[in-house]
Amino acid sequence: MSQKTLFDKIWDAHVVKSIEGGPDVLYIDCHFIHEVTSPQAFAGLDRRGITVARPKQTVATADHNVPTLNQHLPIKDMLSRFQVDTLTENCQKHGVELYGLDHPYQGIVHVIGPELGVTQPGMTIVCGDSHTSTHGAFGNIAFGIGTSEVEMVLATQCIMQGKPKRMRINIEGELEKGVVSKDIVLYVLSKITTSGATGHFIEFAGSAIRSLSMEARMTICNMSIEMGARGGLIAPDQTTFDYIQGREFAPQGAEFDTAVERWKKLYSDEDAVFDKEYIFDAADIEPMVTYGTNPGMGIKITENVPSLQSVEPESHVSFKKSLAYMDLQPEESLLDKEVNYVFIGSCTNSRIEDLRMVADIVRGQKKADNVHAFIVPGSKQVEKQAKEEGLDVIFEAAGFELRQAGCSACLGMNDDKIPKGEYCVSTSNRNFEGRQGPGARTILASPLTAAATAIRGKITDVRELLGVVRG
Repeated sequence: MSQKTLFDKIWDAHVVKSIEGGPDVLYIDCHFIHEVTSPQAFAGLDRRGITVARPKQTVATADHNVPTLNQHLPIKDMLSRFQVDTLTENCQKHGVELYGLDHPYQGIVHVIGPELGVTQPGMTIVCGDSHTSTHGAFGNIAFGIGTSEVEMVLATQCIMQGKPKRMRINIEGELEKGVVSKDIVLYVLSKITTSGATGHFIEFAGSAIRSLSMEARMTICNMSIEMGARGGLIAPDQTTFDYIQGREFAPQGAEFDTAVERWKKLYSDEDAVFDKEYIFDAADIEPMVTYGTNPGMGIKITENVPSLQSVEPESHVSFKKSLAYMDLQPEESLLDKEVNYVFIGSCTNSRIEDLRMVADIVRGQKKADNVHAFIVPGSKQVEKQAKEEGLDVIFEAAGFELRQAGCSACLGMNDDKIPKGEYCVSTSNRNFEGRQGPGARTILASPLTAAATAIRGKITDVRELLGVVRG
């Protein structure tokens, strides 16, 4: 009997039919939808005169286009209001559970699934959103799909997919103080580039990965898509089981114990073969920042922007174009560069642990006068918990604005845009041209680096604030 990877075990268990020379028909356990990619899919169902096949396996929320201030008022932007209203109408018509703006479970789709216990090991999960890979942190196959595929899943609870290749990325050793999961994923991106995992599904492994909390693991899997991968996953363990236990839609009592016994079998066999494998030393990872216009253009915060000579000749044109957009020079240091905006949020870093991390840095401090700093929790539950723990008081005293749940300034699709020409140190996942607003310049970083930057008013090595002595 051949040894299998974790990915193979889950995939093979969900294949309804294999088409010779073509894709597999894959059964989907859970389908998340939101207001951006679902309207066209529901319209397709209506044209065909059919309904949602299994509405109980579909979960909806409003997140991309929602305002993060005054959510009790009607949405001002007409297109955004139309999309949210359309989602409401479609969910009512088809019997789909919706966590809208008036619901205590509303939030970013990739935050609410795990915190509600909907996301569980061994599942197949899809959503019309590329960062569905976030859910893979629980040991499942989760990936983003297009609008026509959203319609396919709504209609059949299945999807046709070619099976990706398998990759394993091992992070071994201990992380230095001040280095967190966002730094891990930006470091790996800087090494393998944004196309390094194209055509693959990544399993993240190694002692450094196993030491991470579930929320930190979600950050890692969230940005696997930025490597070109179809998705990423991490084998479930006791950390996973402890996180799930007691959550709203998780198995309870004896059912939970039975589920754990099943989940414990979800791992890559010892001799399983991967199509590609990498090993990185956690000790080599420092706080990271990006300097360009894709997430793979990252450097250690103590390093300078690369020289033109160090870049592959075929990339010279795009490299120079990227630096021109960012108004940076080759070999320039980003340390101490003035920044006027800091955004802490997105499906990458908007969970309660992220907010606690920021609070620990800014407690008793004041943000620099030149910085507009805002924190957007990933869900109403995160927002509520932050207030119960007094984090809102800490943020307010430090001059940070705590807003309401939503995707916010991760993408220029709502009111929270960064002005043209301004730099924003952001905990989100993409730094493309105009991603945070037309002409906005995005520097991706961890919540720790973002918080330190807001306090100093310039890009800061958080280890200075933490008193870390480096050799």
